[in-house]
Parts: sequence; C-alpha cells; structure tokens
Amino acid sequence: MHMTITFRNILLLTIAFASVACSEFRKIQKSGDWKVKYNAALEYYDEGDYYKAGVLLEEILPIIRGTEEAELANFRHAYAYFHQKQYILSSHYFKLFTEVYGRSEYVEEAQYMYAFSLYKQSPQSSLDQTSTYEAIAAMQNFLNRYPFSEYAEKADDLIDEMQVKLERKAYDNAKLYYQLRRYKAALIAFDNFQYDYPDSKFNEEIAFLAIETAFDLAEVSIRTKQEERYQNTVDLYQKFVDKYPDSKYLKRAEKFYADSIEQLTTFADQNNKNQ
Repeated sequence: MHMTITFRNILLLTIAFASVACSEFRKIQKSGDWKVKYNAALEYYDEGDYYKAGVLLEEILPIIRGTEEAELANFRHAYAYFHQKQYILSSHYFKLFTEVYGRSEYVEEAQYMYAFSLYKQSPQSSLDQTSTYEAIAAMQNFLNRYPFSEYAEKADDLIDEMQVKLERKAYDNAKLYYQLRRYKAALIAFDNFQYDYPDSKFNEEIAFLAIETAFDLAEVSIRTKQEERYQNTVDLYQKFVDKYPDSKYLKRAEKFYADSIEQLTTFADQNNKNQ
C-alpha cells in the first residue's frame, strides 16, 4: 500500500512539473521580447531540449537578422534540427549558415555538419543512392577547403564508408541483371564495375560471372551472333586466368572455356566446308 501511494505521489509530481514547464514555455512563446526568447532558447538547448530551443529560435530568427545574436542563433537552430534527427532540415540550415556567415568562427564546423547531415540521409545500399553521392561531394568539398581540420580524419572515414556502399550497390545491380538473364546489360554492368572499382573485393567474382554471362548469351543468340559471342567468352576467360590463376572459380570457368572452344571448332569446320 505504501509503495502504491509513493508511486502515485511521484506520478502526480511528475505531471505537475511537466505542467509547470509547459506553462513556462507557453509564457515565453507569448513574450514580445525577442531577447527573452533568445536566452530561453539557449538555455533549452544547453539542457538538451532541442525541440523547444528550435521552436523559439524559429520564431525570432526573422526578427534578429543582422544583430550580434543572429550568428549563434542560426548555428544553434541548425543543430537543434540535427539533434532531433531532422537531417533534411539540418543540412539545409547548416548550408545556409555557411553562405550567410562565411567568416564566422563556426563556419568550418557548419560546413562539416552540412556534409554530415547529408551523410545521415544516405540510405542502405539497396535503395536509391542520390543522397549518398551528394554527401560524398559535400564531404570532399569540406576536405578541399579544410584539409587540416579536426574533422578531416572523420570526413575521410565517412567518404570511404559511403564509397563502399556505392560499390555494394553497383555490385548488386550488376548481379541483378545477371539473375534476370539480361545478359547484354549484365556484361556492360560487369565491365563498368571493374572499371569503377578496380580494387574491389568483388572483382574476382564479377570477372567469373562475366565469363558465365558471355557464354549464356552465346547459347541463346541467333546463329549469326554465336561465333562472335563464344569468342568473347574465350577472351574473358583468358583475361580471368591471367589475373586470377588460383581462383576458386577456375574449374567452373574452364568448363565455359572448353565448351566455347568446342563450339568455335564446330564453326571453323563448317566455315571450311563452305569455302
């Protein structure tokens, strides 16, 4: 019984404090003095109440434009959105800050946080990567401008992380063409992947899949196209063996090579008979 009463008292006190805090915030909102709102916003921000800080700053920013307080207010305003995980808005306001306050002591940090906010919008590799490309570009621009920044090492790491994501996206897309039996598109995608990511851990597999795809394309082609496509399979195999002589895919690749040579031999015999 005692515990029930104690819990009830705590609950009532919590509700009472919340009510007072809410009432105080509403009172500040209704104030006609922007300095009251400004000081309260900074206090809320320091206390970690980013929602209330953001609301108050949003209200006074148009009023305090050009004042000494405007610089910090705009900076905290962008951060308030970031801390609420509203990364689209935080990226917008950090970028706006760098454009308006190019000589600010906060501009370097704002430039990084703009790029970091874009990074936070970057989705998993299976989704559209437009925001990832934007984040990489913004992060690279930051590094170009501030190569010795305290954020430089982190920026480098984030670029590497996003490049791996783009690499995975390209790999998955290339394999999808292969799985859908869109052989021509798959061969182009495999070639582009190896060109764009020459050091990728997936290149051995991609090179093998190119052999298999070239062979499958030859198999389903009309007769006038087959000889050329079997020859392409042989060419891809020879490049593969030169680059990966001990590959785990070697035996399977040799089968496609041998079958292609057999088909090319048949074509050669037929061509000789027709001469």
